[in-house]
Amino acid sequence: MNPKFIRNFSIIAHIDHGKSTLADRLLEYTGTIERRKMQDQVLDSMELERERGITIKMQPVRMRYVLPANQAGVASGEYILNLIDTPGHIDFSYEVSRSLRAVEGSILLVDATQGVQAQTLTTLNMAREAGLVIIPTVSKIDSPLARTEEVVHEVSQLLGCEPETVLRVSGKTGEGVDRLLAAVIARVPPPTPLGIEVAQAQIAPNKSRFRSLIFDFQYSNHIGVIVFVRVMGGEVRRHDKLVFKVAGRTFEALEVGIFKPNNTPVEVLGAGEIGYIVTGIKEPGVASVGDTVADIRDTEPALPGYQSPRPVVWASLYPESQDALPLLRQALGRLRLSDSSFTYEEEASGTLGKGYRCGFLGMLHLEIITERLRREFDLELVVTQPTITYHVETKDGRRLTIYSPSLFPDDHDIKEVTEPIVTMKIITPPAYLGGLMKALYDHEAEVTATDTFGDNRTMLTLMMPLRELMRDFFDEIKSISSGYASVSYDITDSRPADVVRLDILVADLPVPAFARVVSRRRVPDEAEAMVEKLYQILPRELFTFKVQAKAFGRIISSRTVSGKKKDAAGTLSGGDITRKMKLREKQKEGRKRLKEHGSVTIPQEVFVKMMRAGGE
Repeated sequence: MNPKFIRNFSIIAHIDHGKSTLADRLLEYTGTIERRKMQDQVLDSMELERERGITIKMQPVRMRYVLPANQAGVASGEYILNLIDTPGHIDFSYEVSRSLRAVEGSILLVDATQGVQAQTLTTLNMAREAGLVIIPTVSKIDSPLARTEEVVHEVSQLLGCEPETVLRVSGKTGEGVDRLLAAVIARVPPPTPLGIEVAQAQIAPNKSRFRSLIFDFQYSNHIGVIVFVRVMGGEVRRHDKLVFKVAGRTFEALEVGIFKPNNTPVEVLGAGEIGYIVTGIKEPGVASVGDTVADIRDTEPALPGYQSPRPVVWASLYPESQDALPLLRQALGRLRLSDSSFTYEEEASGTLGKGYRCGFLGMLHLEIITERLRREFDLELVVTQPTITYHVETKDGRRLTIYSPSLFPDDHDIKEVTEPIVTMKIITPPAYLGGLMKALYDHEAEVTATDTFGDNRTMLTLMMPLRELMRDFFDEIKSISSGYASVSYDITDSRPADVVRLDILVADLPVPAFARVVSRRRVPDEAEAMVEKLYQILPRELFTFKVQAKAFGRIISSRTVSGKKKDAAGTLSGGDITRKMKLREKQKEGRKRLKEHGSVTIPQEVFVKMMRAGGE
């Protein structure tokens, strides 16, 4: 295929701005999927994506579109349009960044009923940094709540372009889809041999050795790893001998193909095209996002890849039964093949047994992975309270990286603690500013700028500890603003943190699984909440014991769990009263010994309830 007739582009948008619905109409309009086979969110293949109405995994698809003569100022004829549908939630920004490296242009989609949102700014900046052509588009123009002209003006101001260049579409009715396709062909440049030496490209771009960039991959039990590639130069066919440039592993291409949107074999993939290669490799860890797949005779260095994703939220996953540990190990390995942005390593807990310490890109990412483990592998899990990474310098000069609250040093041993800080933008109607400012103070946020954004909206720029995002921050912001506020953030820095370890003691013994790192000022509230919750759900023993929260070397909160009331003498019938008194005295002595030497066995379901309730 002549690269002149290829266009590679993505759709980027804030969550719930109609991206998947617009993709449906593009597939329908171009005849990629027959009308009778169409369904909503056709590119969202996961059950979770359909249930929640969000895109979790990027999905490429190839469309063919015949551009009529005298349209868009470019050559008429049949064009290949490679679309990559991307997630909209901030936790999946890494997915978006990878898709942007495989294309030359992006449709920036903005909802006509909501206007520019915080995540719109984030995705726009990512596309600009990748050097892509931006096609501004306003969606949902058919809605009775649409503020189309107002939002068009907002978008044109944001991009510094004329309002006439902002397209108007409806993913629901298909209005404007033809003009959008023509704009993609006219504005997005054809693919160029990115990453190929200039001399090599000038000699013969289409006859040079095959080189491609991996932007995603999936795994099949039957055929192994399938890599999704953007071809940078040359061409590849079935049975070609190829090599992973970074991993150094050679293999034979068992199949090459395109996405329609299902994997469809083709004879050849050429320069500028997006497609897949079946490697036949079934070992984990060989294929990686950002690696270069090239002809085995290629001597050029690997293409510039992607930065590895950096987990920001950590949680431990334990099977409810240790018999399921091998299944959990296998399931994590399988998921890692389809989602390279989470990490895991084995760990052991004295109370929960063996499990895995996992790193995630955010709270939604954690929720999606754990839900997939439950659904796809039928695993029942205990998920510990999420935490972040702290860097601690102790008074004796040690420098520690702490991933688990139970390993956090005692307050009197610490010289300094640093924690990640996020730079955040919140766009909201001014009517909710009062309630938001109060919530931001409670979450230790520092507002650095307040700007008027569009008509009747305000944008707050602030800095806040990353740990505060895990304290129901997003739900609270949505509740206060009645769902109108939007949030985006980037981890930009670290700074000293005023935090301490909060321990929970049961019968005077600390329980590591319940430990937390909390803000010093919130210690009393957190201690009271956790002690009360545990007091309510712990089963009674034959003796009285205490549930306590400890910080700063002292007890902060305490509740006494009374022993079971059972009178052994009550079962006696007849006889002298002294006999009953002696038995009661003996029972009293036994309870005393139990209190001194007995231990409390915490059932598994108590750990599950505490973890799932977050201790609240």
